[in-house]
Parts: sequence; structure tokens; C-alpha cells
Amino acid sequence: LGTGRRGGTWGTRGAECGSGVDSEILVCCGVLGAAGGAPSDLCPAHIGVFQEMVKSECHFINGTERVRFVKRFIYNRQQYVHFDSDVGHFVGDTPYGEEVARYWNSDPEWMEHRRDAVDRHCRHNYELSTPFLVERRVPPSVSISLVPPSSSQPGPGRLLCSVMDFYPAAIQVRWFQGEQELSEHVVATDVVPNGDWTYQLLVLLETPPQRGLSYSCQVEHVSLEQPLRRHWEMPPNTARSKMLMGIGGFVLGFVFLVLGLGFSLCRKVRAGPEGRVPPPPECGCFPPGRPSPVSPPFLCPQSS
Repeated sequence: LGTGRRGGTWGTRGAECGSGVDSEILVCCGVLGAAGGAPSDLCPAHIGVFQEMVKSECHFINGTERVRFVKRFIYNRQQYVHFDSDVGHFVGDTPYGEEVARYWNSDPEWMEHRRDAVDRHCRHNYELSTPFLVERRVPPSVSISLVPPSSSQPGPGRLLCSVMDFYPAAIQVRWFQGEQELSEHVVATDVVPNGDWTYQLLVLLETPPQRGLSYSCQVEHVSLEQPLRRHWEMPPNTARSKMLMGIGGFVLGFVFLVLGLGFSLCRKVRAGPEGRVPPPPECGCFPPGRPSPVSPPFLCPQSS
């Protein structure tokens, strides 16, 4: 980007930029003012560093069927003159910009160069950038999380749908409770660029979720063959689950305690008054009658 003096006014000419790409120049008014080159209405009285930006834009409708070229000249974030191919000439946005526009519009060669930018710059670059701008598709990754309450939003938590890493930027996100769409109490951020040719979006459901109901975040994007849904349900009450587990453990422990005491008492009863358990007989002979529930009714050999 270069800076040149044209007929007593200061203008900037930059290399042709792609749509949305900025060219900038920093102007030190102290140096220019000392040289007598910078006009007083462009540079304030105090000395400092200021920003000059030139932005070229290509607007496409239905491919290259209709193309609009816009070139903007901005000083310290204020646009002072611009060119619009639909208008066909420069238009001043400030008193200084009107002076610049009159001078540039009076130069036939310069104006022809600007008007040719629609074909030379926009249509030409469209063909080059179509594979990675127009045809590029990156599907989003979607997740739902429960945002804990805060001092600004006390009470129950809120559901947050995070839609990450998608391209292009156009996208639609909707919340559902069951099959019913929740169009109210939904807050979304702007579509934010990640800086790597992908975007992200956060959509918050301000209505607190209720236990026993199912919630869904539905995303529609050009990279998806069909809408993508993520479901979420309120997890079980952890405090109640812990209480039930404690009660179950207590009951199970009590059952084992009773069984242990019963087994110990049974051993003492069988041991007899001396506290010893008698050894089993070599041959369990029982008199006629009901068999013992402890040992099987063996028969003793009969003497001849």
C-alpha cells in the first residue's frame, strides 16, 4: 500500500484486496504536518499516529450473475469516501471526502479503472476462490451442557447448546422440549469466527429444565444432509440416590449380622454343656422312626 499526493489532497491507493480484506496505513500527522503536506481537516492539531484503511468488497448474487464492487476509504474508523459500482462513481461521506470524490470523478482513466474492478477483481477472484470459499463444507459439532447458576442468574441451571467448528457461517439452531419447539426465552450469541475458517455459536435456553422431560438442540446447516439433534435429560437426583444406597447398605449389613449371630448361636447349642462339638459317629445308626434332619439315615450292619 502506498501513499501519494494528488492535486493538493492526500489519497491512498492499495493493491486489490479480496472481499472483506482490509488494507491499512498508519499516518504520522506530526511528520506530514511538518512537511506541509497533510491538510488541517484530516489531521488534528495534536501530534500522533492515526489509521487509514482501504476496504474492497465483492458482493455476489446467484454466483456471478450479479456482482457489486464497493471500495471504502476509512480514516480513524470514519468512512470519508467510497466507490459503488452500482452508482458508478465516488461518493463523499464527509466534507473532506466530497473534495476527494470530486477530484477522482474528474479523472476518466481512474474512473474506468474503478469500474473495471467488477470483472477484473470480483469475477476473476470468484473463480479462483470458489473451491475453498463457495464449495467448502465443514459440519458442526454439537453438545449440550448444564450451566450452573451464578450470582447474576440464581436458581436452577440453564441449558447451553454449543455449536462449534462449522463452515460456512449460515446456520439455524432451535430448542425443543419433546417434540414442541421452544421459540421463547432463547438467547444466542453472534456467529463468531474461530480464525481458522470455521465458526462457532452458543444458544442458551433461559427456561430452567424440569425433571422427567427431554430437551433437544436441533442444528440445520448446509453441510448436513438432515437436521442434527442432540438430546438431554435431567440426571437422577444424586442426593436421593446416595440416601437410597445408604439405606440399602444398612439393610444388607443388618441381614448379614442376623445371619452371623444365628450361625454362632447354632454352634453353641450343638456344642453341648462342655462347649465342644462332638465328633461325628463312624456309623450313623438311628432307631426306627423319623430320620435325623442333619445326617442321612444310614443302616448298621446286622449281626448274624
